[in-house]
Amino acid sequence: MGMMILYKRQDGQSVDGYLAEPASGYKAPGIVVIQEWWGLNDQIKGVADTLAAQGYRALVPDLYRGKVALAANEAEHLMNELNFGDAAGQDVRGAVAHLKGSGSAKVGVTGFCMGGALTLLSSVFAPELDAGVAWYGYPPLDYIDASKIKIPLMGHWAIEDVPFPIAEVAELENKLSAAGVSFEFHRYQAKHAFANETADSKGLAMLKYDPVAAKLAWERTMGFFGKHLK
Repeated sequence: MGMMILYKRQDGQSVDGYLAEPASGYKAPGIVVIQEWWGLNDQIKGVADTLAAQGYRALVPDLYRGKVALAANEAEHLMNELNFGDAAGQDVRGAVAHLKGSGSAKVGVTGFCMGGALTLLSSVFAPELDAGVAWYGYPPLDYIDASKIKIPLMGHWAIEDVPFPIAEVAELENKLSAAGVSFEFHRYQAKHAFANETADSKGLAMLKYDPVAAKLAWERTMGFFGKHLK
């Protein structure tokens, strides 16, 4: 199990984060885990714990500063209040620096839904990163300066996604290809949040947990991080 820590951003501000350490210790590679629009809840802490069990130091920045949403309208409000550039360029970048400064030689980033969008933005704004895996989320494509992305990316996309339509993913692929970014995208016949085991409890028709797709996506993710971080 992990614990709450404080770490510093580039601008000197402090951020709370949930850090799960592996048995192998502080020299292990790190992964910054970015929340869904619900906030730093038990589900995303569980993702960090799972990564720690796989031998990674997993740090989840508290982007909402202590707030957690239970309902979609609360989550939407918190997400709309978030400054995405600041979250990627300061909160996430600071988390990368914290992991590297405290022992990890290499650090990746992964995020889900809103966190998937922030994973892509972080690949632009946090040059210290070594690899990124985005799950069913992207920012407005104008915000991605693909020429600044120097790390390998993996993406997991839901063909039946309503919040993040799959058609845009092809445009994102074109943008990354044109800039020579190394990326590997996978599409799943599934709905948004297919890897979130609590998705069905949210009471939203657009969300659906798919254990088969989730298992395959996680196997691909662990292979990718194993190759680029270990």
